Amino acid sequence: MLFASAERHAGRVAIEQEGVAIDYRDLPDLALGVCRSLMAAGVQAGDRVAIWAPNCRDWVIAALGVHCAGAVLVPINTRMKGAEAADILQRSEARVLLMQGQFLGVDYPAMLQPWRPASLEQVVVFGAAPAPAAADLDWLTFIGNGAAVSETQARQRAAGVGPRDLSDLLFTSGTTGKPKGVMSAHGQTLRAFNEYVKAIGLLPGDRYLIINPFFHAFGYKAGWLTCLLAGATILPHAVFDAEVVFQRIAAERISVLPGPPTLYLSMLAHPRLAETDLSSLRIAVTGSSTIPPVLIERMRVELGIRVVTTAYGLTECGGLATMCNPDDPADVVAGTSGRAIDDTEVSIRSALNQPVATGESGEICLRGFHVMRGYFNDPEATAQAIDADGWLHTGDIGNLDAAGNLQITDRLKDMFIVGGFNCYPAEIEAGLIQHPAIAQVAVIGVADERMGEVGCACVVLRQGQQLDASALIAWARERMANYKVPRHVRFFQALPVNASNKVVKGELRDAVHA
Repeated sequence: MLFASAERHAGRVAIEQEGVAIDYRDLPDLALGVCRSLMAAGVQAGDRVAIWAPNCRDWVIAALGVHCAGAVLVPINTRMKGAEAADILQRSEARVLLMQGQFLGVDYPAMLQPWRPASLEQVVVFGAAPAPAAADLDWLTFIGNGAAVSETQARQRAAGVGPRDLSDLLFTSGTTGKPKGVMSAHGQTLRAFNEYVKAIGLLPGDRYLIINPFFHAFGYKAGWLTCLLAGATILPHAVFDAEVVFQRIAAERISVLPGPPTLYLSMLAHPRLAETDLSSLRIAVTGSSTIPPVLIERMRVELGIRVVTTAYGLTECGGLATMCNPDDPADVVAGTSGRAIDDTEVSIRSALNQPVATGESGEICLRGFHVMRGYFNDPEATAQAIDADGWLHTGDIGNLDAAGNLQITDRLKDMFIVGGFNCYPAEIEAGLIQHPAIAQVAVIGVADERMGEVGCACVVLRQGQQLDASALIAWARERMANYKVPRHVRFFQALPVNASNKVVKGELRDAVHA
């Protein structure tokens, strides 16, 4: 894809950042430069290489270089703390980490240093400045080391990568609280997102502002990879700010703008909406939250976006399973996640793993070319997720209408979504229970106007201990990614439990909402 796109779209801008444009024809040489450096560092085909950085040009070039080297890309969430990142680096057995030095006032190498696993051989920091003490190499030195490997050797390595070879390990949490590495292959990823390109009508020369983070399938596969498939221009956006995004649309003639419903609502409420030229906007893809049909109509009419659609997917199926046709009525786009993409089956199944009747609710199960190869080094969890007939059990509850449109109604998993990020109570609870004042804790998701949902920690204190909500929230913020930090805390004398002594979270929700 990389070499074909460079030839097909030579003369077009592939990546634009802060006024600097990279032509499609130059992408292979830049990627091969990273490939040569990884080979010089001893990286072999199939080895894992991690990237820990915000959306930027270097992220894309580094990822393409990892792929050219036949290595497996391991993206790391920029909101993670040092211990969280180190856990993923250790369990993925990553040999090299390519990372940001400073971002939003955080020194990433220093944050990782106390937790750095012995299996991580090299830490490389983006940028031209000398590497900080907690890293091994700066970017220029790293690229310079690639001179020891010829371009011919790098091209041979890249040519040896096949469609069944692993392209990435995207770590996603499970109900056990430990993130699991989802194994996806090159061929299935390209096939799925070629479908996405066709569905949204992405064209060469489109200008795609990518707000969704590159460490997530929406920013990576439905983001910059999709651009390269279509010949569109990647415009990375590192920190979401509705006002800045609004200004960029007009100033940089953005034509493609996926994002959460809150993004479009903030644009519609902008005081300068009537006087701002948003005529370049052509495509919007939204989801991750309940969408009122009137929002779809307003996006089409008031923002003038011709293609407005929604989709459903999860990391375990590469990020895409169903999608609305942009020509569907507003109530279909807002109320459903559309129909299965080509060569994909959606089945709504009962607790006994039997298909249910049209319109009835059950667990959403998927089968097709894009289902993951499994969880890395975790055959037991893989067997739980994918049954003997090849159905991926998503843990989401939904139904199919007569036209085959999927409606998601609930989650089997105890997950909630904060601003597009999946939050798993078991993982957050495992962190909070380490507080010396806490005897018991359960975390639930509660509605939030801005974020969709946020966490609420239901806490029972140890005998004789004192703790207030603000102190616990501050304590948690130092130890876990921001989106995992509960926004609310409620204190209880005891948590409601059932006969098996399991916390009854439905009763907790009722108590919190009372």
